[in-house]
Amino acid sequence: MRRTLSTLGLAGVLLTAAVAVPTMAEAEPVADADRSRANDRPIVIGHRGASGYRPEHTLEAYRLAIRMGADYIEPDLVSTSDGVLVARHENEISGTTDVADRPEFATRKATKTIDGVTVTGWFTEDFTLAELKTLRAKERLPQVRVPNTAFDSRFEVPTLQEVIDLARAEGRTRGRTIGIYPETKHPSYFASIGLPLEEPLLRVLRQNKLDRKNSPVFIQSFETANLRRLSRLTDVKLIQLLDATGRPYDFTVAGDARSYQDLASPAGLKWIAGYADGIGPNKNLIVPRDAAGALLAPTNVVRDAHRERLLVHAWTFRAENQFLPVNFRIGTDPNARGDITAEYELFLGLGLDGVFTDQPDTAVAARAGFAGN
Repeated sequence: MRRTLSTLGLAGVLLTAAVAVPTMAEAEPVADADRSRANDRPIVIGHRGASGYRPEHTLEAYRLAIRMGADYIEPDLVSTSDGVLVARHENEISGTTDVADRPEFATRKATKTIDGVTVTGWFTEDFTLAELKTLRAKERLPQVRVPNTAFDSRFEVPTLQEVIDLARAEGRTRGRTIGIYPETKHPSYFASIGLPLEEPLLRVLRQNKLDRKNSPVFIQSFETANLRRLSRLTDVKLIQLLDATGRPYDFTVAGDARSYQDLASPAGLKWIAGYADGIGPNKNLIVPRDAAGALLAPTNVVRDAHRERLLVHAWTFRAENQFLPVNFRIGTDPNARGDITAEYELFLGLGLDGVFTDQPDTAVAARAGFAGN
C-alpha cells in the first residue's frame, strides 16, 4: 500500500534536478516561540527533549524543548516486563539512570545479545513499571554536558502516556499543538522476548485519539519490517530512519544484503515510499564528511526523496564542536559550542522538512532567521 505524503513539515516546493543547490520556499518569520507553525515550515523536533540542557528522556527535558519552541518531542520507546512503554535511549539503562547504585537491583545485572551485540548491564524488560519508577535519571554524556549533571537524580523515567499528557498540557498553555515523535527501539529484539512494541504503541495512540493520518504523530524506526507492518495497521505517519553506515537489523535477520546506503538510493527511496511517509536520514547521508570531518559536496538524497513524495527529517543537530563538521567548529575545545547556526542554514538550504536537535532553541532561531532572509 503506497502511503500519501502529509503536508505537515513539507518545504513549500519539490526540488528539481535543474537546481544545483536546492533552497526552501520562503516562509513567514516566527513572531515568537509559541506561535502556531505554518504547515510548510520545517519542523523542529526536540531530540529526546531538550537533551542539550537536561538529562534526556525526562519530562523536564521534554517540557523545556516545548518552551523553547519545538514542534515535536521525541520519546525513544522500550518496554518494561509488564508491557508498559517508557522513554529511554536504550533498554540498557545503566548509563541513563542510577540503577547501578541501587543495591536492591544488583542481581538484575545481566549480559544479553541485542541486535547481534553483546551488552552487559540492567535492562528495562527485567523491571516492572513500579520498580522502574523508583529509579532516577542521570545525564548520559556527563563529560560533554557537565551542567546537565546538576539535574541527576531529580527526575523519573516517564511512560509514553506521561509524555503525551505533558505535550497536551503544554500545548493548551501555549495555544499550539505539540506533536510526539516516538521511536520503536530494537523492535525485532523486543518481539523475540514476547514484548512487541507496536501493539502497545498503537493502543496508547488509539486511547488518546492520536491514531489518525492528521494526528500530530510520527512513528519512526531503524528497522523496516515493523514499519511495513504498521503501514497496514495504522494511518499514523511513518518515518524510515536511515543511518550513514550498516543496515537495518531486520535485514540481517532476513538475510537481506541491502544497506542503509542502498535504501538512500533512488531505488531504495522508491521502495520506502511504498510504506512510509518520509525518511529520517543521518546528516552524513545528505552532506558527507571526509576523514578529517570536513564537509563534502551535498548528495541528492533530499531531492530524490522529495521526488518520491517523502518527507526528510535529518538527525542529529548538536551545538558542541565535537558533533559539528570542522568547517563550523569554534576553537579547539570539543565541548564548546560551535557555529550550529551555519550548519542549520546549510541543511535548511537543501530543503529539509524537519530537524532533530538536542538544542531546540538554536533550531527555532535558525529557522526564523533563514525564513526571514
